[in-house]
Amino acid sequence: MTFRSLTRRREIGANSYLLESKRGRFILDAGMHPKEKALDALPNYNLAAHDSVDAIFVSHAHHDHIGSLPVAQRRQPRAPVFMTEQTGEVGEAMLHNSVNVMTSQRESEGISAYPLFTHGDVDEMRMQWNYRDLRKPFSVPNTDVEAAFFDAGHILGSSGIQLRVDGKTFFYSGDVNFENQTIARAADFPIEPVDALVMETTRGDYQRPADYTRRGEKEKLAKVIRETFEKNGAVLIPVFALGKTQELLMMLHELLQMDLIPKVPVFIGGLSAKITLLYDRYASDSRRSYEGFRIFEDMKTLVAPRKRRKEIICQPHCIYALSSGMMSEGTVSNSFAQNFIGAENNTVAFVGYTDKDTPGAKLRVAKPGDLVTLDPQRGPVKLNCRVESFDFSAHSTRETICDYVLKVRPKKLLLVHGDASAMDWFAQTLSKDLPDTEIVLPEPGQTVALW
Repeated sequence: MTFRSLTRRREIGANSYLLESKRGRFILDAGMHPKEKALDALPNYNLAAHDSVDAIFVSHAHHDHIGSLPVAQRRQPRAPVFMTEQTGEVGEAMLHNSVNVMTSQRESEGISAYPLFTHGDVDEMRMQWNYRDLRKPFSVPNTDVEAAFFDAGHILGSSGIQLRVDGKTFFYSGDVNFENQTIARAADFPIEPVDALVMETTRGDYQRPADYTRRGEKEKLAKVIRETFEKNGAVLIPVFALGKTQELLMMLHELLQMDLIPKVPVFIGGLSAKITLLYDRYASDSRRSYEGFRIFEDMKTLVAPRKRRKEIICQPHCIYALSSGMMSEGTVSNSFAQNFIGAENNTVAFVGYTDKDTPGAKLRVAKPGDLVTLDPQRGPVKLNCRVESFDFSAHSTRETICDYVLKVRPKKLLLVHGDASAMDWFAQTLSKDLPDTEIVLPEPGQTVALW
């Protein structure tokens, strides 16, 4: 069995990997790079010959893992696609939204290659999607391979993928969280030894403070919200439509129940509302905290979805949970912030990851009075408002990932989905505790023998 990274860069980007053995050829994930455009945003699918793959597996529905799935399916027309039901239902909404975004970018930025696929393509290719339950092994058609999904604790439907091939065990983590979040419960991965493990490294260059607790972080957020309202201001919380929005809404519900914040309107965007409805659909049929709790029904006096295409007008004593979480150009949070950050009584609260090159990251490190360029087409904006950051990551800490790797003691460990410094930290740390494990940092296109 060999492993080949189809990514174009060794970083967090368009996740996609090719497995090859005498028993079959498989693609793991089919992402799209969040910062690149057109064909540069795609994995290098030329490394997988046309119509040569036996199956495609999708770990979860975030854009960098599912965003190019229709393109992959076009190149592999006979390959069935396997995922959890929740990933499929959420993924369909995300892909249709991606068509809308690409169509808009074709018009506004003149990107002639867009859209890379259409709404009709998504509907047609969805017929090849096959849903499988967690922890229930299944045979991959026309191969001697057994596969299984395991809850990754990251977002709704997220999973790690296990393959049993040639009497050996392969495991791909996808994006994982080994700690409980607010809705999502901690990952439930198998702990028996594996022959080959492919592990994400997103937070490898971040050391969490020793006194950190999630409850304490929530209480800090509540304090910032109260202090902002006391100044007659509003709070902007940039969030991803999938996962972070729903986690945040449940956190706000908890803080309200604890009398730590007042009852105020919380505005969310259109895609966030659509994804939240899917979270509500699976409120009793997914592995989660607050089982049966439906956000729109049980928080209906609190959550106010934004009406499509209607401009958001900032009002005091309101919370605006708007995407994207990185405040990328052209998104609702970016546009809303143009006027928002100029008011001294307002607060921007970051609750998730921002890539170093995004507008959100630039705003996080700016100082009061600095000129910040959120959108080059609109020019710099003076930062007068308060900016705070909180650790509510949906990715595991590096320490909990190391704990898991030590449990399964892989013969070969491949580190992916992280910046160079993050991967290096894992490689250096784990090599001390696992001297008999071969640790590999795969380069794009590099073929690695697993066994």
